[in-house]
Amino acid sequence: MHDTLALKNSHAEAIVRVVETAIDVGRRYQFFVWSQSHLQVLLPHKLAVCGAYQRTRKELQFELFNSVALPETVLDALVDGRGLLIQQLVGAWIDRQGKSLAIDVAQLEGAAFADLRLALLEAGLRELLVHGVSRPQRPRELESLFIFASPGQHSNPQQRMYLDLLLPHLHATWLRVQAVEREMKEAPPSARVTPGQTRAVVTERERQILSWMREGMSNQQIGEVLGISPLTVKNHVHKILQKLNANNRAHAVACAMSMNLLGRSRSDGGSP
Repeated sequence: MHDTLALKNSHAEAIVRVVETAIDVGRRYQFFVWSQSHLQVLLPHKLAVCGAYQRTRKELQFELFNSVALPETVLDALVDGRGLLIQQLVGAWIDRQGKSLAIDVAQLEGAAFADLRLALLEAGLRELLVHGVSRPQRPRELESLFIFASPGQHSNPQQRMYLDLLLPHLHATWLRVQAVEREMKEAPPSARVTPGQTRAVVTERERQILSWMREGMSNQQIGEVLGISPLTVKNHVHKILQKLNANNRAHAVACAMSMNLLGRSRSDGGSP
């Protein structure tokens, strides 16, 4: 009983922190850090897909935040608003009349999902939790949609309850990020930091390591890709944290993204 009560108290504190810190989120990298902190206590996930309705395109546009390495084809499928996966998830969510939807990855049937299903399972992602916000009195017209992929079972009633509670804050925060990012793109060139200015902060090798850190790779995995020892990678990571004044790897990646050190993100159509 005592352990259960303590767990509930810690979750209650996490909910308060998620709500309190949401107001400070206005950029993609800030959203990433926000989602990796207190939100992880309530909704553990290794991949998040966030969609917002773009009135200029008259459709949902999706962006992806992930801490695991996945094939490009899988990442593309997860952000393709017109693709079969997103269309099926949207349809299934609408059929539940706006209630959160848990999808067992192993139950994604059909040849069209074979590669995606295998890649997600190999990455340890076994469930997709789907929830969103539709326009008032128009349940088939979505304003936002969120997909969380995790190794655990989001169908746990407690976690489903947390998502219901936090959905308004997820929705408002993601729309604010979209608005701020649009303003940044429309800002005069003189008000922006150019890639040439920012890349000088870290070396090319450190930038490579940051790119793989963004994909959630360990020091051992990065070392294997770059042909260097894990200890050398660890030393590079330590220097990166110092240069960016970051507290941890996720913070360093977020700082690097905010400074354009990694070039275009996947959400902008680029690659690590």
